[in-house]
Amino acid sequence: MTTNTNPTIDELAAQFGVNRRKLQFKIDINIVPAICILYLLAFLDRVNISNAAVYGMSKDLGLVGNQYNIALTIFFVPYIICEIPSNYLLKRFKPHTWLSSCMICFGAVTIGQGFVQNFGQLVATRFLLGLCEAGMFPGCFYLLAMWYTRSESQTRWSFFFASTTLAGAFGGLIAYGIHSLEGAHGLEGWRWIFIIEGAVTSFCAIVLFWVIADFPEDSKFLKENEREYIKAKLTLDAGDSKSESSLTLKSAAKIFKDWKVWLSGFAYFGCVIPAYGYAYFATSIIKSFGHTPIHTQIMSVYPWICAFGWSMGLAYASSFCKNRFFFCLSSFVIAIAGFGILLGEKININVRYGSLFLVASGLYGAMPILVCWTNMNFSGHQRRAVGTGWQVGFGNIGGIIATFSFIAKDAPFYIKGISIAISMTCFSMICCVIYLLGLMRDNKSKANGTWMLSAEWENMTAEEKAIAGDLDPNFRYNY
Repeated sequence: MTTNTNPTIDELAAQFGVNRRKLQFKIDINIVPAICILYLLAFLDRVNISNAAVYGMSKDLGLVGNQYNIALTIFFVPYIICEIPSNYLLKRFKPHTWLSSCMICFGAVTIGQGFVQNFGQLVATRFLLGLCEAGMFPGCFYLLAMWYTRSESQTRWSFFFASTTLAGAFGGLIAYGIHSLEGAHGLEGWRWIFIIEGAVTSFCAIVLFWVIADFPEDSKFLKENEREYIKAKLTLDAGDSKSESSLTLKSAAKIFKDWKVWLSGFAYFGCVIPAYGYAYFATSIIKSFGHTPIHTQIMSVYPWICAFGWSMGLAYASSFCKNRFFFCLSSFVIAIAGFGILLGEKININVRYGSLFLVASGLYGAMPILVCWTNMNFSGHQRRAVGTGWQVGFGNIGGIIATFSFIAKDAPFYIKGISIAISMTCFSMICCVIYLLGLMRDNKSKANGTWMLSAEWENMTAEEKAIAGDLDPNFRYNY
């Protein structure tokens, strides 16, 4: 927990001659919208295959057995492996260059997905899509973490993460509208989903090359006094970021000795499984209610809209109360309630449909709070780069499990998939409780002088102290 630093931050603002409110607005305008658009399109290109499946993609490509699930799974192989290396490249080439380059690549791959003719080609495009998208999520979170203090971060992180819910909503709306293109230029309607959405992504990537901001020390939209103020403010909140230090295998391995790195990955892993299960298979569940394909697309939109509203409301409440743990667990409970209803109710389709609102809202409300909470408890470029990349990379292994949790032969009730989703949500909750207790223990150790670096801290060099980040005995972890 941190002490109230607002008076000190006000003094910093006066010292550097900046207007806090105007500067914060300028930062928000330059940082948040661009990465929200980027990740909205990334998530849309990732999950639009579920909308294509409703329009008969599997039948047209001759997919049999679990081939559709395999196509979903292959995305996560390069996606998982390349996330930490991608954060290294983000730091090396600067965010505006790296993120927009990746974006134009996965936009082109999505267009290509609209022209596949068989299972092998579909798998190949899904593999390339995972490779190109690997840096989006951890890279955007890493960038956000280097601009905002812990007290400022939650609403921005949740708004960014809520772009996934907007992507789900837009995906359904776009698929609903694209139905009229069935047969246009000799192409099936599902192909136009990939072609149009991929083209939009590629165009936006070119625009965002000039719009995405870099780290504070490199951004061109800041005046020099504003840059110095931000650096001083972030140092006051979380210590020196030590942006100029290079990340080596040795320094990365040292970071992995911290239990918080591992536990944050396990907690995220637990909620990724039900979250991707919902993202990829909600349309199949809705279609099993007896709706037509076009009606299924529009019915898939409303739970996503509800999830967006819940996520933003939860973020504001969490920031106002300065608490992450309680709101994260509360939202997970709502998701479990939704899954429980879906598992128990077999007859009333209105009740089953209503349960999807609880599932989407609970999962996509809890996840941004969890990731913000854990990542903002890392301080410094090195620890945040590794911590974010590992959490998201390891956590997304859950995506592989999710793709095989809901299989066609289990329709329409998907008992196995829903049971796995409930179990893994509970697992994530347990990890959050252990994480909380660990933070409380570490804060107590820092306060009473028994922290592992307390004795040697004064003898450490300035560079060693800066790289230590949140291991600083004066740093307090937030709950």
